[in-house]
Amino acid sequence: MQPKTHVESFDLDHTKVRAPYVRLAGRKTTAHGDAISKWDLRLVQPNRQEIAPAPLHTIEHLLAGYLRDALAGTDADVIDCSPMGCRTGFYLTLVGEPDPDAVRAAFTQALAHVAAHDGPIPGCAPERCGNWRDHSLHGANAWAQEVLDAGVIVQETVPLP
Repeated sequence: MQPKTHVESFDLDHTKVRAPYVRLAGRKTTAHGDAISKWDLRLVQPNRQEIAPAPLHTIEHLLAGYLRDALAGTDADVIDCSPMGCRTGFYLTLVGEPDPDAVRAAFTQALAHVAAHDGPIPGCAPERCGNWRDHSLHGANAWAQEVLDAGVIVQETVPLP
């Protein structure tokens, strides 16, 4: 039996998008009228690269704060930023629907902080993280710099035919 619920990302043509990018992946309006937006923050090209678990985990911990800082003062509040199971990027869920260029700028700013981060990894302790030993700051720094060097774009959704 197949699930009946539609999953937007399964209709994205992963062979035609060009990473690194930000893409508005979905939007909803709550019963109270609040806009919720879901963003695809793609670091590497799907089906060509993936980020190893340890650096991806560290990027997740660092983006948790740096993205919130970068979006502070905008009309969007971060609900969550979670890694994709395919290990090619993150989903960012916001209250609000900022302009895609604002999300790109915030993501780029946050990645610059990840690339330069030196010192303790936030939340990297057994009381604060479910797999606190699986981190790589050096790997996170290197991946963030590689993405920045490639240049983050705003990607339109490319649906499957």
